[in-house]
Amino acid sequence: MKYKERIIEWGLRLSALITVLTTIGILWVLLSQSLVFFKEVSIIEFLTAGEWTPLFEKKKFGILPLLAGTALTTFVAIAVAFPLGITIAIYLSEYATPRVRNIFKPMLEILAAVPTVVYGFFALTVVTPYLKTLFPDISTFNALSAGIVMGVMIIPMISSLSEDALHAVPNSLREAAYGMGATKFQTSFRVLVPAASSGIIVSIILALSRAIGETMIVTIAAGQQPNLTFNPLETVETITAYIVQVSLGDVPYGSIEYRTIFAAGLTLFVFTFILNNISFFIRKRYQEKYE
Repeated sequence: MKYKERIIEWGLRLSALITVLTTIGILWVLLSQSLVFFKEVSIIEFLTAGEWTPLFEKKKFGILPLLAGTALTTFVAIAVAFPLGITIAIYLSEYATPRVRNIFKPMLEILAAVPTVVYGFFALTVVTPYLKTLFPDISTFNALSAGIVMGVMIIPMISSLSEDALHAVPNSLREAAYGMGATKFQTSFRVLVPAASSGIIVSIILALSRAIGETMIVTIAAGQQPNLTFNPLETVETITAYIVQVSLGDVPYGSIEYRTIFAAGLTLFVFTFILNNISFFIRKRYQEKYE
């Protein structure tokens, strides 16, 4: 029996070690290639210049347009997903019957299983034509359409995690609020949401990380034109979309243009790493533990 337990224990350790080594390997590749890139391009220019044209004859390596495109689509996505996700979570936790919850929640989570390329074509062929009826000047490829559909994609992440956080709040708080004469609406928004705020904030940060790293939706619907703008009606290019563009095979291997994808990838890695650590800190530091 002890022999079997040791095998299981070593198997679990090996699994944990593989994930750590994979992360270290990815970071090593990004750093090693990025250091070669930054020997030829000033890191100050990379972080502060407002033009990104490494594939043009007149090369500029300012990543701000890609950062602006990534931030713009992510902001639109969170603006869509946050109110809908929280509302759905409150409904499932406080208003829905157990039968409705057991039916509706799995159906909602199916959205997370839809391939992102399907979301991308949906944004381009359905959402964008509809937006053109509201905003005639909108570009065919635009940040608004990509952000809206990306927001729909991350709704299950916010709603599911937030519903779990709300469901974990003890009934004693609900009963105390009802005993003070609060309605179900007041109890939900003034008592339960603050009590579950740590879990809700973590879900939003994880959804942000997911939106920042999304590839196919922004590649298909947002465009591939680096544009330093915060107008969601215009064409933009995100970091992930640029990496896809260069990875198609038209850029010579080992060239400075090719190494830009590692510098861009390292920038993306840093942002997602920071967000994930913020969510871990919030969950560890502020999450209330009920006995």
